[in-house]
Parts: sequence; structure tokens; C-alpha cells
Amino acid sequence: MQIALFITGTDTDVGKTHVACQIIKQYVAQGLKVIGMKPVAAGCELVNGEWVNEDVQKLTTASNVSAPAELVNPYCFKQYIAPHLAAEKAGVTIGLAKITQAYEQLATMADVVIVEGAGGFLVPLNNQVSLADLAETLAIPVILVVGMRLGCINHSLLAAEAIKARSLTLHGWVANHIDPEMELREENIQTITGQLGLSPLFESDWVE
Repeated sequence: MQIALFITGTDTDVGKTHVACQIIKQYVAQGLKVIGMKPVAAGCELVNGEWVNEDVQKLTTASNVSAPAELVNPYCFKQYIAPHLAAEKAGVTIGLAKITQAYEQLATMADVVIVEGAGGFLVPLNNQVSLADLAETLAIPVILVVGMRLGCINHSLLAAEAIKARSLTLHGWVANHIDPEMELREENIQTITGQLGLSPLFESDWVE
């Protein structure tokens, strides 16, 4: 049994890591070998002499398969800024080949690989390629995390169009209630459900 999913979001800080961890735990509960992957991470803290990213730590903790850090997180940058800018400042060019090779190795170690993107679907990785290109290269179904706040309908529909334009399967979406004060939340969910033709896989109340 081999399952792989690409987790993307309508924006940054919409709860992708939380959702990815929830999905990992669901598969672990089914008795499967599961590992989370964060191809590109920006924003690290120095822990015991090593730069560590919080999202990567959470994915690793949720997973029940251990793998070398360079496979789980091929690119890790100190500053919490856009990945391509963080890479430029570090004198590094993010390459799809390195990420793809890491993913393929992880796929041999686990039944399920959950790949979490950075920011939104079209975030650049360098001057030529974006996270959308990575998702297309991996050719795995996509789960869209929708940050439920004013404007989320437009953001979710734009993201869904971009995903489908790459001939990728939109496996589903998750409604993450990042704005506790949002008005007409259920009506917004109903609208997105109707427009996408998909009910949310689940709802979450996680605020980054």
C-alpha cells in the first residue's frame, strides 16, 4: 500500500502543519508506517548547536517512521521569509531534483508520505520554479487547507483552479477556523463546498 499527499494552503499561517500532523496521526492509527516531509522550511531556532524548524519537529513527532533529517527536510533556512528569498540570502538554489530524490527515498521507507508545502500553492522556490511545480513533479493528490476568514472563498477557489490547472487531483480540503470572530462561518463553508463540489475532509480550530 502506497499513499502520498501534498498539503498546501490558501496562504501562509493557515494551519498546514497542524492539518498535516492530524492526517499523519489518522494513518498511524490505521497501523500504517507514516512519515511527514517538509521539502523547504524557513524560520529556525538554534537548538543544541543545530538549526531546527518547528514545523519539521512537529511532523517528525507525529510520524512513526524515522528518517535522516536531510530527507525529511532537504532545505532549511534560518530566516522566516519567503523560501526563494531565504535561499538567496543563504547562497543556495533550491532544486526540484534534490527534493524529488529525498521524497522517493522516503517512499521506500513508509506506506504513507505526507508532504507539506510552504506558504501557498504558487510560492516561488527560485526564479524558475514554484511549489506548484514541485507538486506537479511529485504528481500526488493535493489537500488544500483553507484559512477560514474574510476572503477565504476567493482564495480557496483560486487555489483550486491553480491545482487543477496542473492536472493534479484535489483530494479534498480542510476548513481551519483561524479567525474565531469570523461571521457566517458555516455559510462560507457551504459556499466553498458548493463551488468545489467537495465537503471538507474535516474542520479544525488551530491558529498558528
